[in-house]
Amino acid sequence: MTTIDRVGFAAELAAYTEAKGPITIGLAGAGQMGTDIVVQAALMTGVRIGAIAASRPTRPMEAIAMAGHAEGHGRIASGASAVDRVIEAGGIAVTDDIADLCAAGRIDVIVDATGSPEVGTTLALDAIRNGKHIVMLNVEADITVGRHLAAEARRAGVVYTGSAGDEPASTLELIAFAQSLGMEIVAAGKGKNNPLDFNAVPDDYEEEARRRNMNARMLVEFIDGSKTMVEMTAIANCTGLVPDVAGMHGPNVTRETLAQVLCSKADGGILSAPGRVDYTIGTGVAPGVFCVVKPRHERAIERMADLKVGPGPCFSLIRPFHLTSLETPLSAVRAVMYRRPDMEPVDRPVAECGAIAKRNIEAGEILGRIGQADYRGHAMVWQEGREARALPLGLAEKARASRPIKAGELLTHANCTADASLVVTRIRADLDRADQRFLA
Repeated sequence: MTTIDRVGFAAELAAYTEAKGPITIGLAGAGQMGTDIVVQAALMTGVRIGAIAASRPTRPMEAIAMAGHAEGHGRIASGASAVDRVIEAGGIAVTDDIADLCAAGRIDVIVDATGSPEVGTTLALDAIRNGKHIVMLNVEADITVGRHLAAEARRAGVVYTGSAGDEPASTLELIAFAQSLGMEIVAAGKGKNNPLDFNAVPDDYEEEARRRNMNARMLVEFIDGSKTMVEMTAIANCTGLVPDVAGMHGPNVTRETLAQVLCSKADGGILSAPGRVDYTIGTGVAPGVFCVVKPRHERAIERMADLKVGPGPCFSLIRPFHLTSLETPLSAVRAVMYRRPDMEPVDRPVAECGAIAKRNIEAGEILGRIGQADYRGHAMVWQEGREARALPLGLAEKARASRPIKAGELLTHANCTADASLVVTRIRADLDRADQRFLA
């Protein structure tokens, strides 16, 4: 057998593990993403799952077995000390209380794979209070109150970060690469993986969801465009790039034509100016992410054209894959080893993800979750959302319609009342009051 030496980050992780032992992750959520993380961690050197929190033990136990662990490796634990005892004995603790993850002393870093803005917010705050780094595989929470959570983490001396492998962090890798070479960032975003149907509802996708081993609501969150709007808002909030128009353009362009379309009008494209986030529904980019760049010197443009990157003057840098939750442990490891986030919001508002009604909604109705039949995400510049009093997508769940809302109408604080009992609602209200200074 050929011996292949570890290189780069893999070598650094192996050396860290030899010196200090594996990095221990506390995982919240054991759905599709959480199960992936449990399996992936079992394949890696230097990282392990110490505990999993879920409302019922069935899914965590199934994930532990799927990862190849022996029967009995997953053990029910109640309380932080019980979680620690299971970890010390070499097992994976399973608990129904996310507070157990945050308080357990043997856990180094928490991963949120719940997808709920409210659960993600409370989990992150609890992790930070307990001195734990937090990896958010929960972009819905991040775009709603991420700036607050990041600031709390900095004050506590821990890391708050988005997850490697998710499209936003994968896109940021390309943006950082281009910026380090002094290139102008024209546009950045993703190729949309699933067909786009703004009116999609779970009832129409139950069969496909079963085939793909997915929850139908989660599948619809991708198909109706909500996830794309959320992800592009997250990129904007970490970089200062903005949607060019509300809802973005989403052109049907290919890998070969992307840089000639998602560029400024001055360069023959559709954007009003450089520095935009957007997505494409064309072929050849999905399941990857892209960054359209423009070198700042004719010689560099000539060289990139000569290297077959494209005809110029704008070029597409494309990462042709993203491994979603399979890459998540890398963010957990970097948070512990280097105390460095892979993705963190800037300290000012940039973009907003609002919500548009999918159907006629009657006054008094309580709205359901993202990906159901009530509404879909809609990205816009923050100032535009502020002027329209747009209800953030992350506050739409459990909001009450205060008057009739027509299909296609934007949900706003004038026609909806967010659930004031939720922590995420109260924190967002504080952020909104503080953000008044950015309107001056």
